[in-house]
Amino acid sequence: MDETSRTESPTQSRTTAELIVECLENEGVTHVFGIPGEENIRLVDALSRSTIDYVLTRHEQGASFMAEVYGRLTGKAGVCSATLGPGAINLLLGVADATTNSTPLVAISAQVGMRRSFKESHQGVDLVSMFAPVTKWSALVATPGSVPEMVRKAFKLAQTERPGAVYLAVPEDVEQADAAPEARPLHVNVPRPDDPSAAQLDRAAQILRAARNPIVLAGHGAARADAAEAVRRFAETLGVPVATTFHGKGVMPDDHPLALGAVGFMRHDYVNFGFDSADAIVAVGYELQEFDPIRINPRGDTPIIHIHRFPAEVDTHYDVAVGLHADIGRSLDALAQAVGPEQRYTAIGERIRTLLSAELDRGRTDDSFPLAPARIVADTRAALARSDIALVDTGALKMWMARLYPTYQPNTCLISNGLSTMGWTLPGAIAAKIARPEAKILVSTGDGSFLMNSQEIETALRVGTPMVILVWVDDAYGLISWKMDLEIGHNVDTRFTNPDFVAYAQSFGATGYRIGSADELLPTLREALAADTVSIIACPVDYSANSALIASLGELDDSFS
Repeated sequence: MDETSRTESPTQSRTTAELIVECLENEGVTHVFGIPGEENIRLVDALSRSTIDYVLTRHEQGASFMAEVYGRLTGKAGVCSATLGPGAINLLLGVADATTNSTPLVAISAQVGMRRSFKESHQGVDLVSMFAPVTKWSALVATPGSVPEMVRKAFKLAQTERPGAVYLAVPEDVEQADAAPEARPLHVNVPRPDDPSAAQLDRAAQILRAARNPIVLAGHGAARADAAEAVRRFAETLGVPVATTFHGKGVMPDDHPLALGAVGFMRHDYVNFGFDSADAIVAVGYELQEFDPIRINPRGDTPIIHIHRFPAEVDTHYDVAVGLHADIGRSLDALAQAVGPEQRYTAIGERIRTLLSAELDRGRTDDSFPLAPARIVADTRAALARSDIALVDTGALKMWMARLYPTYQPNTCLISNGLSTMGWTLPGAIAAKIARPEAKILVSTGDGSFLMNSQEIETALRVGTPMVILVWVDDAYGLISWKMDLEIGHNVDTRFTNPDFVAYAQSFGATGYRIGSADELLPTLREALAADTVSIIACPVDYSANSALIASLGELDDSFS
């Protein structure tokens, strides 16, 4: 029997690998990111004969970050694949990042065959146990007959709130074994929106009626739930100002008169003053891994209304007074109706927005070189359209982009603030372009993070995902230097040397740019974004602004009232 006739009918004999691919197609999977190995060649071969695109990467870590970003932007579990042993272990970081960032992901790797799994064996490690602490479910596909149930369970768990990663290990001998002719994918259920409890709504409304200065905190869950319009309606109906987390940037457009900006910076920032005066916090889709709630409720005595699909984690500084565990948009609309259109907005919000805008305006006209961080943020914003996507890597630049980069739509400024992983943005940008082909994609990364996964430049060029990679160059791990300066008065062992980034870009066949003055950055960004290729821009940055920012915030702390 040839391969074509064997796969035409589900009643015909086919391998477990082919059954896995059928189940992936049934789940709506369009891309699998990964690297093949000897032990999963049949799965990769079956994918090549399916409707699913296999995206060959240059490192399994890159594959896991691609799957994570795909899941974040689509709401459907991104899928990554690897061989056993070292290949699977390389997936681990992106898998952990997905779980801590509440992002749906399914990781599938090969494993040693069942006939040698009980003994010491070449490349044999307990992968299921290794992945268990960083996933919602980690399991071994021990028999061909379990595939339909296990794949369905994997996607159900990955995509159900709170979303996260799931891992499946497929032994080599199981992958190549014949699946039962009657085995078939299971039905995919789509959850229906649900309404909040009437009793809990009444309790939440009582808190807001008694409050005079409530504030909304919109987090990652609000972005995942497509609740941006509901957040805006709620804020406008009650006149309540809205702050976002780093993950929630764009849930409330930063040019809206009720927007306060993002909270989560390591010091008491402008937006924190809104929480200082708040007598009630409406937390919409907030999750504690986004930042420590002590920053917004230091005494632990501000009443919190928790609006999410699931109960909050227990924390002294996030002591929930009322929880609305239902569809976020419906909960917000129902709560606004229960409270009534009373004016709650206070003048403090206007001052916070003025301070934030003034800092960005100063950066926009700062001609110093190397460039001031605020100037890089301002030019990045000017070069991108409202719906374009910036992926912001971890480092000192994350603090500047999270604080100052105006964001107008959810998931257009992507930040990892759960695990705060370095090196995820370049591979993630490939998946971002696949998920949102109409958007321009910009990677904002430090020189330390950039080289961690720069091999994926080749992947981006090969699969045709144009992007601009803006490298903030300071020849150091800038955030660690900043922290050391703050905590111990100096920094040690954070500096390194870099390659010629322009020559490095050209060696891949990409386009390289080197910024030599402040006025070169914006036109270079625009030129690179207009090009249908991968571009790398090396932009020197002067992080002396870090200590100046901390000093200015400290002075503001003393005078703000």
